[in-house]
Amino acid sequence: MTAPSESAESPQALVRVFTQRFSCTRRGARLARQLALVELHDWGIPDRSGLSEDAGLLIAELAGNAVVHGRVPGRDFELRLSLLPGALRIEVSDARRDRRPVVRPHEYGAEGGYGMRIVDAVAADWGVRDRVIGKTVWAECALNAPLTG
Repeated sequence: MTAPSESAESPQALVRVFTQRFSCTRRGARLARQLALVELHDWGIPDRSGLSEDAGLLIAELAGNAVVHGRVPGRDFELRLSLLPGALRIEVSDARRDRRPVVRPHEYGAEGGYGMRIVDAVAADWGVRDRVIGKTVWAECALNAPLTG
């Protein structure tokens, strides 16, 4: 779903938007990443470019976290891509407000993985916001060049 739009959440005008819900399964997380990369290609972000690779990594991690840590039986997760002037915003929403991601320091034997450390290293910025049901974790990648698409 691609549509030009104005954002009520941000003063920046949206250039393009893709929003899709997926089953809260590992298969749903893989499908979210694959469909997002196809959509980004259609927006003029070439396959295997730095931006495409970074976006794929962020989508995989955020969708994977939604499936593993944000799953509520019977509820889907939602992926939203927003192409803004100067940035690609990736948002993944799930139904659990109580399990918020944090970047944990490297500790031997610590519970949890390195996923949010990867997000923190790859994204220009990221954060979490509450929704009516659940939360949205977002990350942004800076656009270093104009898109052709």
